Amino acid sequence: MIFSFWQRLGDVRSYSVLSNDQLRINGVKDVIAVASGKGGVGKSTTAVNLAVALANKFQLKVGLLDADVYGPSVPTMMNIHQKPEVSTDMKMIPIENYKVKCMSMGFLVDKDAPIVWRGPMVMSALQKMLREVDWGGLDILVVDMPPGTGDAQLTMSQKLQLSGALIVSTPQDVALIDARRGVRMFSKVQVPILGLIENMSCFKCPHCGEPSFIFGVGGARKTAAEMGLQLVGEIPIEVDIRKSCDQGIPIVVSAPDSLVSKAYHDVAQNVVTRLEELAKE
Repeated sequence: MIFSFWQRLGDVRSYSVLSNDQLRINGVKDVIAVASGKGGVGKSTTAVNLAVALANKFQLKVGLLDADVYGPSVPTMMNIHQKPEVSTDMKMIPIENYKVKCMSMGFLVDKDAPIVWRGPMVMSALQKMLREVDWGGLDILVVDMPPGTGDAQLTMSQKLQLSGALIVSTPQDVALIDARRGVRMFSKVQVPILGLIENMSCFKCPHCGEPSFIFGVGGARKTAAEMGLQLVGEIPIEVDIRKSCDQGIPIVVSAPDSLVSKAYHDVAQNVVTRLEELAKE
């Protein structure tokens, strides 16, 4: 069933102009993109912990779409190692864990299989994971975007009514250069920027507690101020974040009272607040 369903990938590539109703996903109130100008800044870790925090701390109905087709991380980080079922009307049923409904290309291919696809097939796959999935009623769908500002990001922005985008970056200048590009890309397609998240903001020694600013100090805060944006959170580097990702237990679940979980909860609160503000505009 799954194989025949996905045989239809890559048939059509279209950039047609759609109405607002066509851009919406049935039953989904808000869709937010978690994006980064480049890879390696912790975007997927942020997306996963944000989604789980929204579902558990704020009791919202949350979905998580892993749109990073070439490097899907959600199956590992959410500890999901099964294929989704397909309903009688040929819609995939997202797999739920930690109160979050998840969909990822990683559910549909072998763990070590490379996804060697050209652009049209990637775009078609993303469309099907958006439109041909039975998401049910959701308050928020969190989309873990592919890194960069290319074809996939543009297509997602054009084919989907995004309520807003979060840009994840480290404080390092090299990362912030690409973060600025990400902000400008979403601005060009009229997607509101919910704010910047500074990941890997500092490392606190587990023995003496002294902070080390490995990637610099306050880079995202400065960039947000220069661009007239909000800094919605600062997430430190912690060994436990890496361990929890590898074990498939998001740190907001494994250590809900830790300082880093509080940082993710603060991000979730700021996102909810920003969405409420935008809804009133």
